Amino acid sequence: MKRIVLTGGGTAGHVTPNIALLPRLKELGYEIHYIGSYHGIERKLIEQYHIPYYGISSGKLRRYFDWKNFSDPFKVIKGYSQARSILKKLKPDVLFSKGGFVSVPVVMAAKHRKIPAIIHESDITPGLANKLAIPHAYKVCCNFPETLEYLPSEKAVLTGSPIRRELLSGNRQNGLSYCHFQSGKPVILIMGGSSGSQFINEMVRSILPELLKTYQVIHLCGKDNLDASYNNMVGYAQLEYANKELSDLFAAADLVISRAGANAICELLALRKPNILIPLSANASRGDQILNAHSFERQGYSMVIEEEALNPTVLQNAVKSLYENRKQYLNSMEKSELLNSVESVVQLIEHAAQIS
Repeated sequence: MKRIVLTGGGTAGHVTPNIALLPRLKELGYEIHYIGSYHGIERKLIEQYHIPYYGISSGKLRRYFDWKNFSDPFKVIKGYSQARSILKKLKPDVLFSKGGFVSVPVVMAAKHRKIPAIIHESDITPGLANKLAIPHAYKVCCNFPETLEYLPSEKAVLTGSPIRRELLSGNRQNGLSYCHFQSGKPVILIMGGSSGSQFINEMVRSILPELLKTYQVIHLCGKDNLDASYNNMVGYAQLEYANKELSDLFAAADLVISRAGANAICELLALRKPNILIPLSANASRGDQILNAHSFERQGYSMVIEEEALNPTVLQNAVKSLYENRKQYLNSMEKSELLNSVESVVQLIEHAAQIS
């Protein structure tokens, strides 16, 4: 039996692409194991799939001063030693890493054990963890054409991001029923990221009466961001987050307003949903969402409004324009070569497993 170790953690975005690969890897007969941090979000997400999980010590890699910068390197060294022991015991044919701080010692340990490691970079420019891992990798997958210039040409492969199979099988009528919506009126799905966005929430609610004249609105607000004063508004459904019902909500949506996290926008592309992207500002991040969003804009997949330019009038006009020109965006999405990312990544895994 072929054996693979998956790694990645720190945020859900470093885990969900790994989860998306699970069904296909199982179909191909892989025995799957996972290495992550002791108590990171990845443990909770992976263990529900009954995948053997191995926790290792993990230090955070920071670009700024913090007293923990003096102690965390020792955690990374410990994690490297632990990863070497685990890989020696498991003897996998291949390693796949989705990044995050915990993945660095695992990828380095794989190289020491002569196990080919494939890593995936979601954003246009590699994050610090993947920058450290790239020299030890066999291949590097990426989402954006622009990323290729930041990667070694002999390692870089444009694959897109693996999308969970269940997201592609949603039912529109189930989504409408879940929200108590009618079938003859277009639907906007609003997503502010995994923890929601107070800024986007306030902006949407400021124009909600006008939006509801033409559209129905599904609003994923984020934890503790519901507003009870909107509970009985016809055509408006507010949820903290969505789990199993998310695929049906996507199916019900005609337009999407979203942050520009790499995994989220790749899901919009795979689902062919015309969208407005409001990237996290450079003041609140390293600017990767802004780069991601404008790449999708250049390729004709998205309309982009940066936070600094956003106001109620701008958002209202953007929604009107997107809906009127939605076929143009759909046509661009149909031409994308990144709609079967799971198979592209799995082909690389299969090739690496054969040469190990």
